[in-house]
Amino acid sequence: MNDAVIVDAVRTPVGKGKATGALAGVHPVDLHAHAIRALIDRTGIDPALVDDVISGAVGQIGEQSGNTARWAALAAGLPESVPAVTVDRQCGSSQQAVHFAAQGVMSGAYDVVIASGVESMSRIPIGSQAAGHDFLGPKVADLYPEGLVPQGISAELIAAKWGLTRTQLDEFATTSHQRAAAAWADGRFARDVAPLKELAQDESVRPSTTVDVLAGLKPAFYADHWATRFPEIGWHVTAGNSSPVNDGAAAVLITSSETARKLGLKPRARLHSFAVVGDDPLFMLTGVIPATAKVLGRAGLTLGDIDAFEVNEAFTSVVLAWQQETGAEEAKVNVNGGATAIGHPLGASGARLMTTLVSVLEQTGGRYGLQTMCEAGGLANATVIERL
Repeated sequence: MNDAVIVDAVRTPVGKGKATGALAGVHPVDLHAHAIRALIDRTGIDPALVDDVISGAVGQIGEQSGNTARWAALAAGLPESVPAVTVDRQCGSSQQAVHFAAQGVMSGAYDVVIASGVESMSRIPIGSQAAGHDFLGPKVADLYPEGLVPQGISAELIAAKWGLTRTQLDEFATTSHQRAAAAWADGRFARDVAPLKELAQDESVRPSTTVDVLAGLKPAFYADHWATRFPEIGWHVTAGNSSPVNDGAAAVLITSSETARKLGLKPRARLHSFAVVGDDPLFMLTGVIPATAKVLGRAGLTLGDIDAFEVNEAFTSVVLAWQQETGAEEAKVNVNGGATAIGHPLGASGARLMTTLVSVLEQTGGRYGLQTMCEAGGLANATVIERL
């Protein structure tokens, strides 16, 4: 069986996902195409050699509908002969795109693949594709007669179950902003990011964030009916210790090492092991815990073998609960900041985290990196890579 390697990875800066955000005027197809084109230009690969473009997007409606990956590939200048497909595993969509691309290379079905993702949350608001629709159906409703909950309530339930305080959540968020700001100041994102004329750096990073500032924010998801149903909730989750809504895209070039050698390309990392799990849809965001255990088992590694972790900060309670359960060293987790600061453009985040993880391993000299992402519905992806 072939191996699968990451030749290069690139992302756009992440913009604020609101009408006043720097990337709000950029159509999602063009935003996505910018990352794909930057990847082609950086590697110098003949775009006609790309066997497929596999992309993630969550809001597959309106301007992000109609197999948006196909139009982004064409907008990026790839030939009409290059196919493309858009996948949806919610927040893990582009991480799943990386898995599918790597698995295709390993099986021999592909030689050269682009795995990518996009989300323009300023133009396609979160939840647009499901708004006004019963997407669960009566049989699923029967399985959960008390009803499922929004992700913010799941984040509150996690904080309550793992005994996390408001101060802990705010401290983690503050650290995320500090680390992201330092990474920009030190030039650690220079290789990762292909600026647009509208934006050169991540727009949501706030270097001035402090625990005291965050402490003044009100709980974001409190409602009387939720408080009645879940009296154990302490109401600690705020806009400040959650990821914002954002616009962004990212792309990863994946080949076999043999193909890379033939094309004169130098791989940066090997895609080592993959896992995907299902977990409790009520708590929804806890799948990162079993996913981490599963991917380590598949890799034949222990937690101590991992030199860097990228755990998506959809909510800080998710990462803190994951750390409690796994025992991961805080100093190895999201060392260049996470989604609380950088942002979480849903369908792009998996590829964005992978771009960051490859660079962090190179910057620290680490060998193995682990990425994991919680996803709506009680799902999670996990990936282990090895720096080359």
